[in-house]
Amino acid sequence: DVFSKLGIDAVFVQDNQSFSTKGVIRGLHFQAPPFEQGKLVRVASGRVLDVAVDIRKNSATYGQSFSIELSAENQTIFYIPPGFAHGFVALEESIFLYKCTNVYHKESEMGFIYNDPTLNIDWQFPDGLVSEKDLILPLFKDLVSPF
Repeated sequence: DVFSKLGIDAVFVQDNQSFSTKGVIRGLHFQAPPFEQGKLVRVASGRVLDVAVDIRKNSATYGQSFSIELSAENQTIFYIPPGFAHGFVALEESIFLYKCTNVYHKESEMGFIYNDPTLNIDWQFPDGLVSEKDLILPLFKDLVSPF
């Protein structure tokens, strides 16, 4: 009822949990249709800066990012709908929880480089720890959005 009152029509089918040490940057990721995901995210312990980027081609906010601090202390929950790329940086050692509206599908996973200069996202850790997989993602300008 709470979600539908907010205009969110979501059924969550998968729960995930990750652990990150301070300075770990994850993202920016999404899944292409028909495996697109909405994500409901929160932090069980620690603090993260959570980031969403609009990748809906016909959206007035296409290419714009939004970031919010999530922590165990503030207990903020953030919903990222399909059509947005998602990432976060651990501001301290953190356990990150997220519910998804679709299952993980490796072949549908896409993304773009977290520090793309056109997005101008302040990750707060310019020399953060980033996986090799995330370091080779393309630039945002090279994205052919499926949304």
